[in-house]
Amino acid sequence: MASRREVAELAGVSEATVSRVLNGVGPIREETRRRVLEASERLGYVPSALARSFARSKSGNLGVVLPYVPKAHLFSAYFFSEMLSGIGSKARDNGLDLLVMFQTPGEVMNYTDLFRRQKIDACIILGARHDHDELAAIQQLDREGHPFCVMNQHFAGESFSEVDADHVEGSRLAVRHLTDQGYRSIAFLNGPDSYSNSQERMEGVRLGLQQAGMELDPSLLLEGNYSRRSGIEAAAIIAERLHEIDAVFSANDRMAIGVMHGLRERGVRVEDFPAFVGYDDSDAAEMAVPALSSVRVPFFEMGEIAVSKLMHPAGVSQSPRTLLPTELIVRASSSRNVM
Repeated sequence: MASRREVAELAGVSEATVSRVLNGVGPIREETRRRVLEASERLGYVPSALARSFARSKSGNLGVVLPYVPKAHLFSAYFFSEMLSGIGSKARDNGLDLLVMFQTPGEVMNYTDLFRRQKIDACIILGARHDHDELAAIQQLDREGHPFCVMNQHFAGESFSEVDADHVEGSRLAVRHLTDQGYRSIAFLNGPDSYSNSQERMEGVRLGLQQAGMELDPSLLLEGNYSRRSGIEAAAIIAERLHEIDAVFSANDRMAIGVMHGLRERGVRVEDFPAFVGYDDSDAAEMAVPALSSVRVPFFEMGEIAVSKLMHPAGVSQSPRTLLPTELIVRASSSRNVM
């Protein structure tokens, strides 16, 4: 079946214009409308069921639900800003508007009520946690047949539409890189266990160590909350054991940079740092001193795919879960060949 992009190319217009013509949204020049309809008929293009529903009587609003994180600037966080940019880019191409909503602190999100109260036609959920109430709320959303997609969180045993990255492989690559460099006493600073990607990173760490003939030392397993502040706090523990810790793998760049900052505050010179590998490959990784090795996660592409899955549920993936590859980017913080 032809795609919207092919129709746009044949008609000589943008994909957003194709969406507006086929959905009957906004003023369109008659000549443009004619070209789009002729191109659609020639290519046999049929809009998705969701796209047609937007045109009939709905708002054309795509909801994006963000978590409540106390004292956090979510829009400046690489994780959220990249995913939101990808979502916004693909939503624009499809002629949709974004409605960004935050969870209410201390309350379980009533996702189904969003469709009635906020007049959204589909929603993307970011920052979901695996707890009983959250799962029950999403299960209700699924039972009622509302179109939604969960990003960067996996609910095992459910058939929710999900877009995620291969965090097991990403963490395995990070640990094998460290062991291949000769590092043996590796501290792992992970995020909260309520996030599936924290659990998957742990699995990848164990797998990487096993492949190197090693096991994870429980005393070297630390937990933060993905914030820079929690990395600074972890630095106190790492600083006391610098005589034995020769590498630190952090579940995101912000915590890794926080540990670096915390070590400097305690008078540790950069040349005496352990090796570091972060996760996400944020913009800050390249600017860190030393430049931070990091696992690259395609957050922007994840956002684009989440929208595509909602607009074309049968055409993006046969599986409800789409898993994107990760890649290790090696810089000075972990490579003896780069230092």
